[in-house]
Amino acid sequence: MATEITVPALGESVTEGSIGEWLKQPGDPVAVDEPICSLETDKVAVDVPSPVAGILSEHRFAVGDTVEVGAVIAVIEEGASAPAASKSDTPAPAPAPAAAKEAVGDAAVTMSPAVRRAVLEHGVDPSTIKGTGKDGRLTKEDVLAAAKAKSTPAPTPAPAATAPAASAATTGERREERVKMTRMRQTIAKRLKGAQENAALLTTFNDVDMSAVIEARNKYKDLFAKKHDIRLGFMGFFAKAACLALKDVPAVNAYIDGDEIVYHDYVDISVAVSAPNGLVVPVIRDCQDKGFARIEKDIADFGKRAKEGTLTMADMQGGTFTISNGGVFGSLMSTPIINPPQSAVLGLHRIEDRPVVVDGQIVIRPMMYIALSYDHRLIDGREAVTALKIIKEAIEDPTRMLIDL
Repeated sequence: MATEITVPALGESVTEGSIGEWLKQPGDPVAVDEPICSLETDKVAVDVPSPVAGILSEHRFAVGDTVEVGAVIAVIEEGASAPAASKSDTPAPAPAPAAAKEAVGDAAVTMSPAVRRAVLEHGVDPSTIKGTGKDGRLTKEDVLAAAKAKSTPAPTPAPAATAPAASAATTGERREERVKMTRMRQTIAKRLKGAQENAALLTTFNDVDMSAVIEARNKYKDLFAKKHDIRLGFMGFFAKAACLALKDVPAVNAYIDGDEIVYHDYVDISVAVSAPNGLVVPVIRDCQDKGFARIEKDIADFGKRAKEGTLTMADMQGGTFTISNGGVFGSLMSTPIINPPQSAVLGLHRIEDRPVVVDGQIVIRPMMYIALSYDHRLIDGREAVTALKIIKEAIEDPTRMLIDL
C-alpha cells in the first residue's frame, strides 16, 4: 500500500517552503515518525516525519525545489522491507553530496550542508565522531572539535626531489565554490535590506559599567544555579532592564502598521541566536512578568534547540523588541538593524577593562558599549536616548529593577 507524504502546515501565514535536504533516499527503510526530509521555511528548518513504516519509493521534488503546504513530496510503500544485501554485492554508488549520509557510532545520521562543508574543509572522518545533535546527528561544532583534536598531524615523508612541479601546482591552486543560498538566508537578506529601505534607521550609543552586575553574578551564581538549576547570565539583567525602559518609553515597544501605531502592554523580547543555517530570533514572551531564572532558562532552551535545529515557527512568531549580543563573538561596537515590523533593537557587545573617571579619579572598570537602533519615523531621538539611558542605569544599579525605577 502506497502512502503519500505531504508538506505539513508550517505556521501562521507560511504557505510554502523548500526542500532543504532529503534524509531518506529511494529504497531506504523508514520507521514510523522517522524524518524523511528537512524543509526550509523563511525562519526555521522543519523535519517531515513519516506517518507509516515502510520503504521510501520515490521523491517528487529535488533539493532546493519550492513546495506548497499540502503538496505530495514523497511516496512510501507501507509495510515493505528493504532487501538484505549479500557480502558479495557490489556497493551502490555514493549519493549526491546534498543527500550524503555517514555512520556515526551505531546510528546512521544525515549531515546538514554546513556540517558536510566542515567535514570536507577539515578532512575529518565523520564516522569517527560522536554526534551531539538531535538523534545523534553531527553538528558543525562536533566537526570543528574533531578537527582541532587532530590538528597536530603525524610526520610525513619529504616529497621526492623528482616532482617539484607537482608540488608547486598544488600549493598555487585557487578555488571557487558556488553554493545556493538557503531559503532562510535569502529571507534574512530580504528582511534586513527591507528594513534599511523602509525604516528611517538611526543608532544611539552609550557605555555601561558592568561592575555591579559582575559583582552580583559572582556573589549569587552558585546559590542561583543550585536553586534554579540554570546559570545566571548577563542576558537576564538586560532583558529586565529593557522591560523597565519599554514601560517608560512605550514607543520603543511599538510598531507602525500603515498609518497607525500599534502599542503593546506586554514585552515579548526576540533574542538573536546563532543556528547552523543563520541567525534566528525566538521570542521570550511576557518578559515583563518573568523572573531572572525563567528568562535564563528560556534563553538556554532556545540556544540548545537552535543548535539542534528543533526551533518551531511558533517560537519565532511575534516579538515586540529585539536584543542581539554580538559581544559573544568579540564585537566591540556595532549598529544593529531592526527586526521588522519592530521599531528598535538593543545591541550588546564585549566587556573589556577600560580607564574611566569616577569621582574625579581615573579607575579601571569593566565596560560595555551598548547600542539602540530605532525607526526614527516612530521614535524620536529624545525617546531613544532616554530608553538607552534607563537600560544603562538599571545595569549599573540592578536594585532599580527590584523597585521599578
